[in-house]
Amino acid sequence: MELQALLMTSGVAFLIAVVIGPLFIPVLRRLKFGQSIRAEGPQGHKKKAGTPTMGGTIFLAAVTITAIQFSERSAELWLMLFGTLGFGLVGFLDDYIKVVMKRNLGLRARQKLFGQLLVAVILFVALYMLHVDFSISIPFTDLKWDLGIFYFLFLLIVFMGFSNGVNLTDGLDGLAAGTSLIAFATYAGIAAIWSSKFDVAIFSAAMVGALLGFLVFNAHPAKIFMGDTGSLALGGGLATASILTKTEILLVIVGLVFVLETLSVTIQVFSFQVFGKRVFKMSPLHHHFELSGWSEWRVVLTFWTAGLVSSMVALTAFLK
Repeated sequence: MELQALLMTSGVAFLIAVVIGPLFIPVLRRLKFGQSIRAEGPQGHKKKAGTPTMGGTIFLAAVTITAIQFSERSAELWLMLFGTLGFGLVGFLDDYIKVVMKRNLGLRARQKLFGQLLVAVILFVALYMLHVDFSISIPFTDLKWDLGIFYFLFLLIVFMGFSNGVNLTDGLDGLAAGTSLIAFATYAGIAAIWSSKFDVAIFSAAMVGALLGFLVFNAHPAKIFMGDTGSLALGGGLATASILTKTEILLVIVGLVFVLETLSVTIQVFSFQVFGKRVFKMSPLHHHFELSGWSEWRVVLTFWTAGLVSSMVALTAFLK
């Protein structure tokens, strides 16, 4: 696969996102689709109240248009789009209820779980009908483990874990967008060079460009937030890319930042409920560093670096 094709795809997606942004942000402001800031969060975040949210629609529109245009429109492309947009739709409904209907909690936990489960079930059925291999590869080895029908349970863990992991990471300007950009760039390389999955590579490259364009407006100080619309979609897209390239376990390394953010919340809740003590000053993890005196930019750049390093470590699995 030519590098030129991936660069062209990223470039077009970037331009579309950059063009859409200035058109979309004023509309959201007029509709008063502003972000609510939780009272118990860092005090410095209160000034962000009212910043337009649901900005994930910007990069989702850019990636959809670009991927369809430059891909071979194979079944893999439609699976990537469904995995991304399906979870994005769940996030959109959550955002809509929070912002438009003014119900702060958005979708109830059961409703959100049902929506995510429904998307995962449809994807599993599609994978089954396409006779996709239900084995998982063990990173840094030649070992494979055929899960058979139990692959569905594994698939649920991957989708739920990473869609919610990116969602938890989306707490600082540019944090989720930047770490996701790095992860999708990694999957563009994996799909293009080692897995020969052209449409997965094209989609991932399109997402890199779209997220880079979104960062023009989302980097600190953010003019718009991606909302659950964007964060759930990004997690769903990464999970789908890992499934189609048979690197599901490797995604834990590629998306290490998301894993650590999720673990920090789990540890915090468990410790408080069992021992009555908090391990972190605040969870998710990025808030702990904020409350430790780090500037927002320092936290974001550190987490981006961690994402880059973990992705480079993941790529060594293929350099044997």
